[in-house]
Amino acid sequence: LRYWLVFVVNIVVLTCVASQPFNSTIMAPSPVSLALVSMALASAQGSPDFTVLNNGLKFPDTSFGLQIYDDDTAKQYTLLALQAGVRNFFSSVEAGNQNGFGEGIAASNVTREELFICGSVDSAGCSGYADCLSQTQAGCATNLQAINTPYLDMIMLDSPAGDCDSIKGQWEAFEQMLAQNKTKSIAVSNFDSDQLNCIVTNKSATVPAVNQMSLSVGNYDNTLIPTNTKAGGVVVQAYSPLGSGSVISNPDCIKIGQKYNKTSAQVGLRWIVQHNATFTTSSSSLQHFQEDLNIYDFELTSAE
Repeated sequence: LRYWLVFVVNIVVLTCVASQPFNSTIMAPSPVSLALVSMALASAQGSPDFTVLNNGLKFPDTSFGLQIYDDDTAKQYTLLALQAGVRNFFSSVEAGNQNGFGEGIAASNVTREELFICGSVDSAGCSGYADCLSQTQAGCATNLQAINTPYLDMIMLDSPAGDCDSIKGQWEAFEQMLAQNKTKSIAVSNFDSDQLNCIVTNKSATVPAVNQMSLSVGNYDNTLIPTNTKAGGVVVQAYSPLGSGSVISNPDCIKIGQKYNKTSAQVGLRWIVQHNATFTTSSSSLQHFQEDLNIYDFELTSAE
C-alpha cells in the first residue's frame, strides 16, 4: 500500500507540473494538488522517506546539517554521512566549512544528481531593499564557489532582515538565482508568519519551499506547521530536532523506544516526521547517521 500511494503522489505532481506552461523553473502544483499529495502521504503506512515540496521536488526528510568545525572535519563527516546513505545536506555559510563539505562531495562516488544540496546566505544585517539585494546576491555567488557546484538544489536565508522592504530585497536576489537556474528551490529560516507574509502577499513571488525552524519533542508550537502550510505549502524543517540533547534523555522517548526497539533519538525524529515536518540533524559517527535514516519501519500511536 505504501509504495502504491507514493506512486500516486508522483503521478499527481507530474500531472500538475505538465499542465503548466513551459518555464525554465518548475511550476508549483495547485493547492488542490498539494492537498491530494498531503492526503496520500498521510494515509501511507510508514511514511516514505521524502516530502514533496510545493514546487514538485522530492525533499529527503533526513538532512545532515554541518556544524561549526574545520574543513577537514567537514569533509570527513560528509563522507561518513554519504556512506550511511544520507543524500540531503544543509551546508550553512555560518558553519564556515563549505569548502570542506564540497571536498567531501567531490571525493565520494555519489553522483551530483543523487544529492539534494542546500546552501545558505546570512544577510540579516542588511538594511533596505537595495542593500539587502546586493548582500544576498553576493552570498548566493559565494555558496556556489565555496561548495564548488554549478547549481544548488536549495538556497536558504539563515534569518530574515529587519523589515519587509529589506526582506523583499533578500528574496529578489533568490528569485534571480532561481531564474538563472543556479538553484532549484528557494527557502527561509526563522521566519514567523508576519515575515512570511512579506513574501507571500506578493502574488508574483515564489513561495518559499521550506522554513527551517527550531522544533523538537518538548519544543513545539502547534500553530507552526499549519501556519506554514497555509502560507502556500511551506514545509517546516526542524533544526535542533533532538532539543540540543534533551530528547535523548527524555524518559518518555526512552520508554517508547524500548517498545519499538529504537533509540530515544529515533523516537524524537519519528515524532517530527509524523507531525508532517522534516529535520536536519548532525552526527560524527556512522552508526548515528544510519540510525537517523532508520525511522520508517515503525509508527507512533496518536497517544505517543
